[in-house]
Order: sequence, then structure tokens, then C-alpha cells
Amino acid sequence: MPRRMRLLADTRPLRESPPFRRLWTGTTLSATGGMMTAFAVTLQVYELTHSAFAVGALGATRMVPTLTIGMFGGSLADAVDRRRLVLVTSSCLAAISGLFAGQAIADLRQLWLLYVLVAVQSAFGAVDAPARRTFTPRLLPPGRLSAGLALNQLTFQLTLVAGPALAGLVAAAGGLRLCYLIDVASFGAALYGLARLPAMPPEGGSASRGPRAVAEGIRFILASRPLAGAFLTDLNATVLGLPVALFPAINAERFGGSPQTLGLLTAAIGVGGLVGSAFSGPVGQVARPGRAMLVTVSIWGAAIAGFGAASGLWLTLGCLAIAGAADTTTVVFRGTIVQTAIPDQFRGRITAADYVVGYGGGEIGNLESGAVGSLASPAISAISGGLATVAGAAVIGLALPAFTRYRGLPPASGEAVEDETRAQAAS
Repeated sequence: MPRRMRLLADTRPLRESPPFRRLWTGTTLSATGGMMTAFAVTLQVYELTHSAFAVGALGATRMVPTLTIGMFGGSLADAVDRRRLVLVTSSCLAAISGLFAGQAIADLRQLWLLYVLVAVQSAFGAVDAPARRTFTPRLLPPGRLSAGLALNQLTFQLTLVAGPALAGLVAAAGGLRLCYLIDVASFGAALYGLARLPAMPPEGGSASRGPRAVAEGIRFILASRPLAGAFLTDLNATVLGLPVALFPAINAERFGGSPQTLGLLTAAIGVGGLVGSAFSGPVGQVARPGRAMLVTVSIWGAAIAGFGAASGLWLTLGCLAIAGAADTTTVVFRGTIVQTAIPDQFRGRITAADYVVGYGGGEIGNLESGAVGSLASPAISAISGGLATVAGAAVIGLALPAFTRYRGLPPASGEAVEDETRAQAAS
């Protein structure tokens, strides 16, 4: 491959594995529809209440079922055929999107119903998302795993940036009900991609279910230095350095509180993440993902500290874009460690833990940064949080040398990949 092309995202998993290509395409379309529903629900709640608190309560409505059900969903994924499980959960999520559309078409205007639907949607999503993440290691050979995870992250960044913008255009043209209906239709692509996958029972036998299985997964994480280091590094970045809750206050202090500027602050991290995903080619060649994760988290922390200290708009946006690119790369390294450091019979539970840590850490991080910003100032909160993130990465590296030394699976040679994927092509 020419050297100039190595910077770009490695698309060979899409070319070499038809099952992965179908899954990726369906997931991308469905994720875009999901962002349209998220946009529509937020706007509908505000139109019903004209209350920022009511809109904020949607976060708590999503968080509670995610944190309480996520780990138990992982134990279920280790006990049954994961493909069949995700077919069931995705079908239920499609039905819930249909109920969102139904209430909008009927113009029921019931706030409680929206909260109930959001909570049920989050409960199924807490089972669906971790189980779905276990597919990539089964569909791709080891040498393509990092590239596949980077493509999955590219999907997330694309939908994060394009989904709300598309939803705004659709809502303006056809109302919120059309956003919901497009989401329902998008599930057709996701279900088609899932239906064409091979059966995916856990390798090594089915695990037990319930609290005992969850406890086994937690003990496995604590005993594995690579996994413990990956989760601690992620929590270090999100709990100490997440700046999103500070955006309105910093926008008001520095830029006059313009809604357009606030939108730029919000979009900057997503744009940086999209660029980082598009130029993720070198990620698959990194031999020590733990050490690399510490480096990218340190870049994230330094960029957030720069955001807190910056005065001009373009410097502020540049720092946030750098932070977004570093965060995207961190997520890919973390996913590589999670998917390569565990046996398949634990994959559902550990992936669920990864999902819960990523979601819960973000919510706690927003609370922490908002609290420090209220007690001191928004700038001090961002600067101190960013510097603490850098220091935390250094402490983790010193305390867990096995994490920094951990070697991911080496990239597969072209011939080996062709041999391993030739059989998949018929699936």
C-alpha cells in the first residue's frame, strides 16, 4: 500500500468480509435513524414543556436502565447465540421506534409516555449494543480487527455530526413524525445485515446468567492488567476531563452567549473525531495499544486544558477538534484491547462493562466538571480537569506496567487475510 494512503482509514475489512460489510452498512443506516429519533424526542419534550430541566431529565431516563441492565445483558450475551439475541433486541427497538412514530402521528402530547418509551428503548439498547460489539472479532481475522473497530468508530462520528443536521432538515420539511418514521425504516437495513450473519454461540460453552455471571466478569477484569488499565484510562479521561457541561458557561463568558457559537463548540469535538476516524490508518500498525492509549488520553487532557485557557474562538475550536481526534483514537485502542485480551466466553460481559464504563464515565464527568465550574470558574474547571487527566495517565502507566507493555495481535499479512476471509465471502 502506498505510504500516502496509510493515513486514511483502512477499508480492507469492508472489501474482504461481506458479512462485516453488510453489518457495517446496516448499522450505519440504523444509527443515523437513531440519531434522528434522539433529536426528535429532545425537541418534542421541549415543545411540550419549554423546560430545560425536562429535557435534561431525558439523560437520567436513559442512564438508569443503561447502568442497571448493561452488565446483566452482557451475561445473557455469553449464554445464548448472540446473533439471535441481537435480532430480538433490534426487532424490539424497531417496534419502540414505531411507537414513537405512532404517538407523534396521533398527536398524543403525553410527556410521561415519551419518558417511558425512552427508558424502555435504553433498556433494550443496553443489551443490544454490547452484544452487537462482539460480532467484529468473529467476522474479521486478528490483523484486521483494529481496522474494523476504526470503521465502526467512523460510523459513530459520521452519525454524530450528520444525524442531527439531517434530522433538523427532515423535521422542518415533514415534522417530527417523519424523523420517527425514517428511523423505523432504517431498521430494515440493520435487520437484513444481522439476518445474513452466521450463528454466533459463545465459544467454549455457554456461561451462567445473572449476578454470578456478572461477578465472574468483574473478577476477570480486575485480574487482567490490560483490561483494568484500559478501563481506568478511559475513566480518567471522561471523569476528569469531559468539558461538555462547561460549553454554555464558557460560551456566555467569552463569546456573548451566541447560540451559533455554542453549536460550533458542540460540533468541534465531533468534527475532530470524524477527521481522526478518517485518518485512522496508522492505528492498526500500533504494537502496544495500552501505551498508545495513555498517549492519546494525555493529548486529550492537554487539549482540554488548552480549551480552558484559550481566548480566541478559532483557538478554542482547534483545541476541541484536537481533543475529539484524540478521543476517537483512544476509543479504537480501548476496543482493540477489550476484544483481544479476553476469551470469547467472557466477551459479552466484558464488552458490556466497556459499554457501561464509557456511558457512566461521561455522565459522571459532566457532573464533575459542572460542579467544579460552579465552585471555581468554568475555565479553571477545564484547565484543572485537563491537567489532572494528563497526570492520571502518567500514574496509570507507572502503576500498571503490564498495561503499557501489552501487545495487541500483530497485523495479518495480505495472504493470511485472504485465506481467512475467503471462507467468509460465501456467508
